[in-house]
Amino acid sequence: MMNRNPIIPFVLIMVMGIGLMFLLSFKGVGDSKDLAKEKEGGGEKTEETAEANPEDFYQQSCAMCHGNQYEGVSGPSLKGVGSKYSQDEIKDILVNGKGAMPPGLAAGKEDQMAEWIVNELK
Repeated sequence: MMNRNPIIPFVLIMVMGIGLMFLLSFKGVGDSKDLAKEKEGGGEKTEETAEANPEDFYQQSCAMCHGNQYEGVSGPSLKGVGSKYSQDEIKDILVNGKGAMPPGLAAGKEDQMAEWIVNELK
């Protein structure tokens, strides 16, 4: 009575799967172009506000070792460090590291961070 071909559902699933694979591939190519443009600086700046504000940069990059309130965790406390070191000394520590602190963690922001530390963390 009913002669159905059992291969038809598998062929349909295969065709839909291949079509979906091509669709996602083209979507990925478009996304990769956007990512490349953003990496070159032409896309939207998602971290621009954190880069512009030393306090935000500190919370993002330094607080895990120096604490949210500058109290020191695995790194030393930064309370009073602005009166202990000059701005140039702090910049040197940011550039070259000191003790357990690795160098270059504030790459490109050393002057801004050193000035903020001296003025805000007296």
